[in-house]
Parts: sequence; C-alpha cells; structure tokens
Amino acid sequence: MTGAVTARPVTTFKAPLGPAGETVDAPSILRWPTGRRLLVQRGDTEVAVVDLDAEGTPQTRFPAPWPSTFGTFTVAPDTGLAVFAGLHAVRAVEPSGVVRWEVRHGCWDGSCRILHSSYEEYATGSHGHLYADSGSAMFSADGSVVWAHIRGPVAASGPDPEAVDEWLVIDAADGTVLGRADADTVAAGSDHIPHPDPALMGLSVGEGQDGAPLLWGRWDGRELSVEHFCESERILTSVSPSGKHFLTVGHDQDSIALHETADATVVAELDAEDTLPRHPGAEEDDPYADQVMWDYVCGHIDEEWAVAGTTEHDEEYGAARHWLLRTTEMDPARLLAYPTPIAGVPWGLGDGTWYTTSPDGGALHLWALHTPRP
Repeated sequence: MTGAVTARPVTTFKAPLGPAGETVDAPSILRWPTGRRLLVQRGDTEVAVVDLDAEGTPQTRFPAPWPSTFGTFTVAPDTGLAVFAGLHAVRAVEPSGVVRWEVRHGCWDGSCRILHSSYEEYATGSHGHLYADSGSAMFSADGSVVWAHIRGPVAASGPDPEAVDEWLVIDAADGTVLGRADADTVAAGSDHIPHPDPALMGLSVGEGQDGAPLLWGRWDGRELSVEHFCESERILTSVSPSGKHFLTVGHDQDSIALHETADATVVAELDAEDTLPRHPGAEEDDPYADQVMWDYVCGHIDEEWAVAGTTEHDEEYGAARHWLLRTTEMDPARLLAYPTPIAGVPWGLGDGTWYTTSPDGGALHLWALHTPRP
C-alpha cells in the first residue's frame, strides 16, 4: 500500500425525504451507462426522485404500493415510471399513482404457494411474509424494457409447487412479458447491474451460504439467453463505462477481481488479507484484525480507477476505510482520505466520481480524484 490519496469534494445533495430512519431509507444514486443520474430515496409511502442532470434538478414523487420492507424498486431513466419488485408482483407506477401495468408471480415467502392478487392479502400476515426473500428489477440502458428477477411462476401459468426463480424481460410501455428464462437460482435477494448495451444486463443473486450466482442476460428482441459465470462464487458489483469489463467481490469477501465481460476471464485480482493493513485502531494482540475483508460493494470511478471499502470489517475498530484501486493492476491499494466525515460504503458512478453517505443518512457527498491523478 502507498500513501493516502485525498478525495476532492465535488458537491453535496440533500436527501429529499430527510435523514434515514425507521420509515425512510438512506438515499442513493441510480446511474445508467448513458450518463443519466437520478438521486432516489424510498419511504414507506412514496419514492422521491431528483434529476441531477436537469436544470433546477426537478423532483418527482411516486406513491408506493407497499412498504419498503416488502421488496425493492427502480426508476426509469426519464423519471416517468417507477417499478416496484414486491413479494407477489412487479408493478409499474406513474407519478400520478396510476398503475401502468403489473406482472403477478409466485410469492417470495418460500413457505407460501399462493398467487396473491394484492399486497393486502399478506399485509398483516405471517412472519414468513414479513421476512421473505426478494427479487429485483432494473430498466435497460435505453429505458425500453424492464428486467425483473422473480419467484416463479408468473400468474398466467398458475400455481406451481416446484416453482423456481425466473428472469423476465418486460416491455416498459405496457407490461408485456417479452422474454422469460429459468434463472436456475434460489434467491434470498438480487441486484441488477445495467450494461451500456441495452440488450445486455447483469444479475447478481445472493443465496445466503449456498453461493452467489452471477448471470448475464441478452435480449435480442426475440429471445432471452442467459449465461452463468464464476461458479456461484463471486458477486457482480459494477460494469466499466465501456462495457468491456466488470468487477466482482468474492462471496467470502476475500478478493476483488476485474473480468473481461465477454467470457469472465480475470484480468487482475486483489486479495484483502494479504495486501491490506490491519486497522490502526485495532489492539496489537487482536488476531482477528489481520483478517481484513472487502465490503460487498465495489464500483468503477472510470475505466481506469475503482473504489472499494472495508467498512464492515473496520466498524469494530474505528473509522471506515475506503480504497482506491487501479483496475488493470489492482495492487497497490491506496487509502482514501476525506476532508469531512463519511459513513458506509463508497459507490462508484463510472463518470469520474463516486459518492458516500453522510453519517445521519440525510445527504450524499460526491467525490472525485485530484488532477493529476495518483
């Protein structure tokens, strides 16, 4: 490891729904490879969206069909539609609250075999529904389709006691299911990572201790094809701005790797325990302080640089640490120094910047590297 690199503050964005709390999640930034940036924040009753690239940074709000504990959400690049991936359905909602379309599917509560017709059927129901698994959804880079990872089957197929996870491509305009494939996963949760090519989408699935399947999907306008990479051992975290490479973190958080997108070949890899120093706040006789682990978040700042954290490991010893990595060689990792307090993990945006969250979850701080770069 070389000397610390000081992060240059770019700007700060206030959370539109206020600091994170029991009924409000921390804000985040959705960024597509096309350059579109949306600040989004989820509350139990609504989603707030701020267009960071439009004059005056206009704000849009979407009524939420169910509380945030019952699934995930995403927003279209043009801010005209929000899609909620819930326990029983993927629902597209316009800012007015009008439901543009809905695709119902099997329940994410593994013990439930009911094809629910509404959230109200389980709103005050079992413990299993409250702590159910979940899927996710994401718009393609051009916003034309929605990729959705669901618990099968879709409602049109009828209940199926042997239902498995499915991956859908849905027409964003009217909800038509255009493509459908067996994801061959048993998800506890999942995340989509968009690719600059609107026909491609990455999917990282968490199966708890059983593994972390990594999938690439291609929609050619007629057929959905799916490939599995990395033998369920690595978590997809970021696609480079060019789309030629992607980053992963090991399922056991031991290493970060840069891969060729075409075939997942590893270009460079960095092991945490062998290359990162123990936290300076750790006691000298603490044997666990040497077992440094990466966070499950690592992202491109641009094509050459990436940012990662060891915050989960660090929290026992003191302040969180973030690291700057040159993607093509990885080692050495450079410690990032901030002029103001930060919290949580760093999120690379691929446009030359990354962001962190304020300690109270009420703001996002945007950062960049100084010029000339390290």
